[in-house]
Amino acid sequence: MREHHVRICERLRVKLPRPTRQYFCGATYFEHQLPIDPSSMTRFRRRIGESGCELILQATVAAGLNSKRVKPAHLKRITVDTTVQEKAVSFPTDSKLLNRSRIRLVKLCHEHNVVLRQSYARKGPQALFKANRYAHARQYRRMRGRVKKLRTYLGRVVRDIERKITSQAEKQAVFAEELNLAKRLLAQQKKDKNKLYSLHAPEVECISKGKAHKRYEFGVKASIATTNKSNFVVGGMALPGNPYDGHTLTKALEQVRRMTGSVIEEAFVDRGYRGHGETQTTVFIAGQKRGIKTQRLKCSLKRREAIEPVIGHLKSDGLLGRNYLKGTEGDQMNVMLSCAGHNLRLILRQLRIFCAQIWRSLWALLASARQHDSVARRDTSITGIAWQPAINRG
Repeated sequence: MREHHVRICERLRVKLPRPTRQYFCGATYFEHQLPIDPSSMTRFRRRIGESGCELILQATVAAGLNSKRVKPAHLKRITVDTTVQEKAVSFPTDSKLLNRSRIRLVKLCHEHNVVLRQSYARKGPQALFKANRYAHARQYRRMRGRVKKLRTYLGRVVRDIERKITSQAEKQAVFAEELNLAKRLLAQQKKDKNKLYSLHAPEVECISKGKAHKRYEFGVKASIATTNKSNFVVGGMALPGNPYDGHTLTKALEQVRRMTGSVIEEAFVDRGYRGHGETQTTVFIAGQKRGIKTQRLKCSLKRREAIEPVIGHLKSDGLLGRNYLKGTEGDQMNVMLSCAGHNLRLILRQLRIFCAQIWRSLWALLASARQHDSVARRDTSITGIAWQPAINRG
């Protein structure tokens, strides 16, 4: 009996899909298992690729036009801004990266029967712990000594592996990627560019946006384009290499033209886009005074700031705040899928408002009919004429 209750409790801990959702999704009977496996989404993203994600975003723009959430006239005025899409990596430190690279190499040796002279499985974690504690206590000279030890341990493991696999071409191919990462980690200095910040995501970049609360962000720069009036996302792309914002405007507007098929008359950007070189569209920069001749332009330029909360919603409500997809292609796909999800949330909100208006009008009609029936019933009690409900009358 107790085992039966344990099984019930274990089943109740699982968030099972609701019967109503299964019914509207077309299920013929209730199922206790989840509808899909989590790996199905991974395979789906691999099949559609970057071009498929752009088609999904384009389909959400078309759905916004069909549902009248965004008007065709709104597509002529675009706001563009950049943000940082952070990768799912921990904050990089020299001690952590050196020890992690050694662990990955030792694990690979165990898998392919490469016997090491010494793996430092005991001394490595000890040096890492001491380096972290010395850094916390601000004893930086001792900390640098432990980091130097970790660098020595990794270098010995790398040279030992290279000696053991010298005449084995198959194992050289297996160890090539990890050895290249380890050598890159050993060779990089403090002020070098294009440093290695993560072993499982070597494409991660260190980007500084001048924020007081977060000085450095580790990921990739992303460009977001929205309509100036309705805040509907009409473009999104990752920008590897941390390029200057002004050099990315032409590429961002080309993507918007490709997805909407509309001519962009005006683009509103911040001061980071000075020197953009865009010729097909009139570009207005925040704080600009020259050329702002009408009140409409003044209000549109002021509405450029509305893209900031849109980016905040993309990060908090969507998945732009932390990217778990692999590689540079995963960076591109995550940006476009996050933008598509934001558009779908806006469309569903529009549909909820529309349904609420219909329900409110039906409720008002029903209330007026009931009021009319009550008045008719009161009149018949005075005149003696037979009363009929308003619904049954012609």
